[in-house]
Amino acid sequence: MDRRKITSLAVGAALLGSAGFVLAGLPTTVQASEMTVYKSDSCGCCGGWVEHIRKAGYAIRIVPTDDLGPVKARLGVPESLWSCHTAVVDGKVIEGHVPAIAVNAFLKAPGASRGIGVPGMPIGSPGMEAPGYVPDRYDVMRFGAGRTAPFMTFRGAEPAAR
Repeated sequence: MDRRKITSLAVGAALLGSAGFVLAGLPTTVQASEMTVYKSDSCGCCGGWVEHIRKAGYAIRIVPTDDLGPVKARLGVPESLWSCHTAVVDGKVIEGHVPAIAVNAFLKAPGASRGIGVPGMPIGSPGMEAPGYVPDRYDVMRFGAGRTAPFMTFRGAEPAAR
């Protein structure tokens, strides 16, 4: 083997090793336990959110219900955050159209919070995509450790600067 081939192989191996190191620090799909989602069978936007969460690597168990009020009350979701579906994963509550990026970040460091939620149904949030419309800017709120407080800000399903 000539010197140029050996040098090329050495550089290639170094680049691959560096890429592996860099990629190891990037977020990947989660390996969370099963997420239970309480939702109405007839709600299309809830189904869209479930697919978004599935694509992020979560296993989903759906509990169909048309009476979500008692579920939300039992789980301690503040009424100001109520939306069209409620989920529980690893003992934490996810209310409404919360992007998977926020779910992942919250589960890594929930602190004393019971959960996170997005009030209402912002246009462009996961499950609420509307072609031809500009995605809303909205806050994912944390709750359960005193008052609700902003956790992350999004435009559509992407983080936005605060």
